[in-house]
Amino acid sequence: MKPVTPSWARFVALVAALAVVSSCGLPRSGPNKREIFSGSVQQSGDAFVISVNDRVTRATGIVPALGFSDAFKNAGLIGSDTIRPGDTLGLTIWENVDDPLLGSSGPTGSGAAVLEEVQVDGAGFIFIPYAGRIRAAGNTPEGIRKTITRKLGEQTPDPQVQVRRLAGDGASVSLIGAVGGQGVFPIERPTRTLSTMMAQAGGITIEPEIAQITVIRGNMRSKVWFQDLYKYPQLDIALRDGDRILVEEDTRSFTALGATGTQARVAFESQTLSAIEAIAQVGGLSTSAADPTGVFIFRNEPADIANMVMGRQDLQGAQRLVYVLDLTQPNGMFLARDFSVRDSDTLYVTEAPFTQWDKTISALTGSLATVDTLTTLGSGG
Repeated sequence: MKPVTPSWARFVALVAALAVVSSCGLPRSGPNKREIFSGSVQQSGDAFVISVNDRVTRATGIVPALGFSDAFKNAGLIGSDTIRPGDTLGLTIWENVDDPLLGSSGPTGSGAAVLEEVQVDGAGFIFIPYAGRIRAAGNTPEGIRKTITRKLGEQTPDPQVQVRRLAGDGASVSLIGAVGGQGVFPIERPTRTLSTMMAQAGGITIEPEIAQITVIRGNMRSKVWFQDLYKYPQLDIALRDGDRILVEEDTRSFTALGATGTQARVAFESQTLSAIEAIAQVGGLSTSAADPTGVFIFRNEPADIANMVMGRQDLQGAQRLVYVLDLTQPNGMFLARDFSVRDSDTLYVTEAPFTQWDKTISALTGSLATVDTLTTLGSGG
């Protein structure tokens, strides 16, 4: 039997390789443009595929803002000398008699009663001998002085009273998270606002661009950007006893897949992030594989924004939207610069058609080289 010539072997190998490639497909990083478009609502899919234009960038440019509610912003500064439960007072009482009620006996005016560390109890009261139980919480040292003077004046002539507010565990706030010193800090005259209390705690220990401050007051909770605290004076709110302050990094992120420099979950590095910045943050498009006409943003869009984008009013609930950016268009780079990326978005860049063709050629070349080698070995060299 006449042996098969090498040219026939190559032809048979080519046919076999084409069959294998067409039946099994080639390795790739994800779906191509045609496959993504086939999943659109227009083609009986479950996602709206939208080409990005100026109208779409305006409709989707709504970024959730952070800020304090009116209940936080309208709270006035607390009096720095207002007594609260837990505060400690110091009292000195002089009596104009030889035999005083509280002080030591001696020449007139020589004895003074010193009451140090008088604790304001949980109900807001203090006890002074011969004056009885006095309401201190909500009062000032001057108000307490007048009350004690009046009550003692009924038993001793012309008493002189001095009331001092000492360091104690009265009004305080707690700071935790990315601050220089975590702990419980008293609200004092220099630290009655959020910014001054932050400074008292040693400032933040993370990048200012991604720092967020959360204030919890009872059942209320609000969050602001650290930089906005100094940009907008109205956000420098007055503190209240029991406030809890948390400083943490921005937790927003997006996922990058496909023909990009990096395929990973990527954290935001600024308050706002555009599509072009997101691409740059992952190392740009792959110069050897990316298709600049196939940059996709996958997002679950709220119904109100989805209706604006689609020009409809009947959509209800979150909608799957796929935004398409074509960087080769005359204004493509400007649209990518203006389009906002949001938390949990998926950035996907398709491979260029040439990449698949190059993979096909490489697969066929490798297959033919293998068959040629086997043919050579089979024919004895």
